Amino acid sequence: MPKSASSTATSGLVLAAARQLGEKTLCDIFITNGRVAQIVPSGSPAVIPAGSPVVDLDGRCVIPGLWDEHVHMTQWALAAGRIDLSGATSAHEAAAVVRSRLEGSTPADGGETDGGRTLVGVGFRDAVWADTPSLELLDAATGGVPTALISHDLHCVWLNSAAAARYGVAVGADGLVREDPAFELTRELGRLPDPAVDAMVRDAGRAAAARGIVGIVDFEMVWNRDTWLRRIAAGFDSFRVDAGVYPQDLDRAIGEGMRTGQPVPGGAKLLRVGPLKVLIDGSLNTRTAYCVDPYPHGGRGLLTVSEPELLGLLVKARAAGFVPAVHAIGDGANEVALNAFAAAGVRGRIEHAQFVRRQDFARFGELGITASVQPAHALDDRDAADSNWAGRTERAFPLRSLLDAGATLALGSDAPVAPLEPWTAMSAAATRARQDGREPWREPWHPEQALTRQEALAASSRGRRRISVGDPADVVVLDADPLAVSDAEFAAMPVAATLVAGQFTYRGGV
Repeated sequence: MPKSASSTATSGLVLAAARQLGEKTLCDIFITNGRVAQIVPSGSPAVIPAGSPVVDLDGRCVIPGLWDEHVHMTQWALAAGRIDLSGATSAHEAAAVVRSRLEGSTPADGGETDGGRTLVGVGFRDAVWADTPSLELLDAATGGVPTALISHDLHCVWLNSAAAARYGVAVGADGLVREDPAFELTRELGRLPDPAVDAMVRDAGRAAAARGIVGIVDFEMVWNRDTWLRRIAAGFDSFRVDAGVYPQDLDRAIGEGMRTGQPVPGGAKLLRVGPLKVLIDGSLNTRTAYCVDPYPHGGRGLLTVSEPELLGLLVKARAAGFVPAVHAIGDGANEVALNAFAAAGVRGRIEHAQFVRRQDFARFGELGITASVQPAHALDDRDAADSNWAGRTERAFPLRSLLDAGATLALGSDAPVAPLEPWTAMSAAATRARQDGREPWREPWHPEQALTRQEALAASSRGRRRISVGDPADVVVLDADPLAVSDAEFAAMPVAATLVAGQFTYRGGV
């Protein structure tokens, strides 16, 4: 049995009778000062701080804590109170959902602006609709109620005339705004009172902790450091946050001495400075991802930052100690990003890497690039990919090709584009098929690009495959063995507890 040290020692925690992934024997994990201090065979004598509680895990599996490497946290929290349009199969059906909400109840809170309400919907996917959005259609469904519908990829907003007038946005007959104007409008729609938004984020954080999340990289398109300092000061403690910085704020960040990985004073050891996020193209759904070959409707998408401009940003980031995280979805954009990384002589991340030229896979490994990928998008966007990248989708969402080429994989959700649910992401990576019964319910899509479960788990825990002495005590306790359960059980993995720095952020069945 463990022995207690003197009463002057710092209190710790013992996770007794735990089982590491892939092992049959049980172990006791001793946590002190937020880190793993010892791991010994279960029941072995060991010295622990006096008064340390012992939690009997009864043979449950333990894994390193899970990270979501790409989140828009405020948008994810707000989405829970907005109209869900993800099931709409046409523009007319989406408009009907909005009309039904208006007729049947008080609209979900999309924000109070100028003393009146704005109805906000989220999640529509017009890339696979047979019809198209129009101003006339949405006006007919909504009348004079200002209405803004945000696409699932956040790169497009569908407005009615009342909303266009309220926000001073010029729209054409389709009622759509795309890319930067859409991002600006989305930020405006989220300008609710801080206490209201922070309460939503707190709820979303607790839900994420209950699924094993111990950290996120937050790419909310604002100056995000101070937002998180406010939330943490108010008691937020569900997970760690690496808060990204955008180019418009880079000079401010440099002036304040910030750099990627730096702990933020006042952040309770939970908040760090994240990467520099640079968007250089659009998205697949909006058909603005920058591609080598044209789309069926014409055009190659948008390159929103030129290669020379990107190179300048990467050089500046390198000098200031910022890790660049470059949004690149189309194969043309990935080529541009890789060229700039090579010329700048800096390592970093490519966010999404959804469509990559065959000759560029090896460059990820050669340049030391991390591919920050969102496996659930492969299931959500398979129809759009088959339609817009016809005959080339063997290199779309190419997880296996990237890993085999030497890239470091980091899994995430891009919430609210996909749910902040790490087991959904890992299941998608390992099966390339849905396990939840939602459409499309089909055979795996390009299964040759799948990862093993072990690889998916490592890519969701910053490369940690097991809990080791000296690690931060960020631990997930599971009620099942993730290597032994069925595909459906893996996707819905029961989490018994989550700990961050040795503190329970979620405690269910232990």
